[in-house]
Amino acid sequence: MFGNPNYPTYQVFLSAGIAAFVTAILMPLFIRLMRHEQIGQQIRADGPERHLVKQGTPTMGGVIILLGTVLTCWLMAKWTPDLVLITAVTLATGSLGLLDDIESVAHGRSLGLTPSQKMAGLIIISVVFCLVAVNGAGVEPTLAFPGGFVLDLGILTSAVPMGGMLVRIPWLYLIFVFFLMAGLSNAVNLTDGLDGLAGGCSMVVMLVMAMVAFRYDKINLSVFAASMGGACIGFLWHNCFPASIFMGDTGSLALGAAFAGLAVLTKTEVTSLVMGGLFVIEALSVIIQVLSFKLTGNRVFLMAPIHHHFEKLGWSETKVVIRFWIISGAFAALGFALYFQLS
Repeated sequence: MFGNPNYPTYQVFLSAGIAAFVTAILMPLFIRLMRHEQIGQQIRADGPERHLVKQGTPTMGGVIILLGTVLTCWLMAKWTPDLVLITAVTLATGSLGLLDDIESVAHGRSLGLTPSQKMAGLIIISVVFCLVAVNGAGVEPTLAFPGGFVLDLGILTSAVPMGGMLVRIPWLYLIFVFFLMAGLSNAVNLTDGLDGLAGGCSMVVMLVMAMVAFRYDKINLSVFAASMGGACIGFLWHNCFPASIFMGDTGSLALGAAFAGLAVLTKTEVTSLVMGGLFVIEALSVIIQVLSFKLTGNRVFLMAPIHHHFEKLGWSETKVVIRFWIISGAFAALGFALYFQLS
């Protein structure tokens, strides 16, 4: 480990810098590989017309984001159980996204795995993560709200003998963790529709989560979050408009799962929804659009997710992205402020 544990602030900041450097350096090699193999993004046919020029842009850049994160953690952190757990859940969800990307490229369409296949994968990942977090990492099945109120979701808990030990299954918390992880994974995935949008917003959220984990005295988790934030910075060098590569579901699903996992391990499940408010708005815009059309036959937005609505209003792609970054930063700052009201 290169980071000096006597100077944890230095260790966290250096992790972000290393991850940014590694990702930025490796990405051009990956882009050339994707172009050589003719592996490119499939653009949805019903999307904005000006996005059609992006057809064939190299994708799966999330592979390098994850590689940069893991390499940095290997250099800068101790592989404590909580770091192993968050890394495992992130890589597992990234692998699910990779299968989705491969399926999409192989069939030459913007759809990959079916919704049921993707949901089945997220159920397995979130359930295993929750059980290991509760039984192996000492996470309590509770939700902490600003102001000091704590909701106990462990009131319906079963103890099942397994491998010579009793495994606690907190059913209500298990369900909550699934919705949190599946919701944030899909929300980041929906946000990934403009050059630099998901990468920039994820960078902001991950750097704030690094501060949360640092204050929670989880230095290795802080290094992980800072590394992911730094990896997003390195990715943005190549993903800013006009993008040379997209992160694909490999990156977006992994980033969402990492965000949810960090929230569980730092007991900021509630305030994380504020920190990631931009992602929540993107997901809600799709839900509102679908429900409105099914119930009334009318659409609330010109196009969903909501970033496409502003494109339809005439905003340039860059204007939408930068303003959404600002909104994401405001939500992250608000969530971080509320974090101090948890106890």
